[in-house]
Amino acid sequence: MQMMDHEQVNILLVDDQPAKLLAYEVILKELGENLIMASSGREALEFLLKNDVAIILVDVCMPELDGFELAAMIREHPRFQKTAMIFISAIQVSDLDRLRGYEMGAVDYVPVPVVPEVLRAKIKVFAELYRKTRQLERLNVELEDRVRARTAELEESHTRLLESEQRRSLAIAAGKMGSWDWDWISGDWMWDDGQYQIFGLDPKSFVVTPASVQALLHPDDIDELRKAMAEFTKGITSYEAEFRILRPDGEVRWCAGTAATSTDKDGRVVRVSGVTVDITERKQAEERQNLLAREVDHRAKNALALAQSIVRLTRGENVKSYIRSVEGRITALARVHTVLSLSSWQGAEIAKLIDEELAPYSTGEQIELRGAEVQLQPATAQTVALALHELVTNSAKYGALSVLTGRLSVNWEIKSDVLDIVWAEAGGPVVEKPISRGFGTRSVIASIESQLGGKADFDWRPEGLVCRLSVPLSPRQVASDPAPARDAVTEENGSRRIGQLARP
Repeated sequence: MQMMDHEQVNILLVDDQPAKLLAYEVILKELGENLIMASSGREALEFLLKNDVAIILVDVCMPELDGFELAAMIREHPRFQKTAMIFISAIQVSDLDRLRGYEMGAVDYVPVPVVPEVLRAKIKVFAELYRKTRQLERLNVELEDRVRARTAELEESHTRLLESEQRRSLAIAAGKMGSWDWDWISGDWMWDDGQYQIFGLDPKSFVVTPASVQALLHPDDIDELRKAMAEFTKGITSYEAEFRILRPDGEVRWCAGTAATSTDKDGRVVRVSGVTVDITERKQAEERQNLLAREVDHRAKNALALAQSIVRLTRGENVKSYIRSVEGRITALARVHTVLSLSSWQGAEIAKLIDEELAPYSTGEQIELRGAEVQLQPATAQTVALALHELVTNSAKYGALSVLTGRLSVNWEIKSDVLDIVWAEAGGPVVEKPISRGFGTRSVIASIESQLGGKADFDWRPEGLVCRLSVPLSPRQVASDPAPARDAVTEENGSRRIGQLARP
């Protein structure tokens, strides 16, 4: 059963001064979480050993056991290696002390005097992350239980099938079962209709011989079957194996085979009879289950890592702007996830990503898009979408999209397996080159260059910003044909204007 969003989480407040603990309680009370107060490091450890804790708010300077020592002891316990710890310090903390704290797992420092709004915002973010993490863990457990149950069902079904096969000396052709008989002395073979159907052969044209049968076996499985034949000469009376066959049309099928020997009065093998069962669907079902489990685990970890990165890297002038920035980036990430889910996570068209980001500003004739059809892989699509979000946000606040007279063109093309995106603004407020890079600019550069190995250039022209993003692509992402017209986008001289974009 999933944890409800409103379920309280434990927040441990550690300080040797009762007045400070009371102040923290008053500040955080409105969050509706379960606040636990400890007046010493020892008291905090006693509580941690018996309870799960989402966040630990601890004073750096305490007698007997200071904040750093307490953090080190907590991190030694496997259950608390990922617990969020926030240090509060009333003294100026050096860079070495900060580094020491971060190495011990601290997620943030809060200086004294504490700003209530900032502290509440930080605690709220990490409490929500803890809740979401628990939800993902429970979903993973449920999925693993389902996979185990399904695997057990398949194993039980396979066992029943083998037991049934062992009770029969020969199988009668029926559906996906076939039987065969091999005269060990003369070398003659006999196949029934079911056997021919499994191998995809025509009984009128295929001659069964040891050589022709071996040619139908997967090269990696031939040695195993040769070993089985050798075992019969050593007195083994039955043998079971799973193997692959190669049909004449190139299709690979999985089979389960059971063989038994007949001997003469001297114990010599004179005949080998067997049953073949096509188990391809079972094998495919097992592979789908394994792939699903791995895929869900991978996507859950990726989504959580991206959310954590967004929260940790976002800056804001105040609490409200910080929350807006975080929500905007999470929303941008959600939009690209929606686009990817529609393609079963095979990829996302860059035109669709740009449409989604610019949709809120699609009134009038301000925006023009032009470019080839490019299908981005999921990891590339997510990073490019977040970079576009920063450009859109900046333009809406300060650039061409902040006024009705502004114009924006977004062009992209493929050059030597590199996707070039040119973002050009005009007609907006006069642009002055910033003295230093803002956080949005740094985010775009970091995401494109660090995560994708590309390049991001900014040209702060007085008439409008021009940003060029160069993103390396794998060969299978490259498409040379121009993007086809869509009902939601009007075509105009080869370019696409989203001024009349119809939203669903």
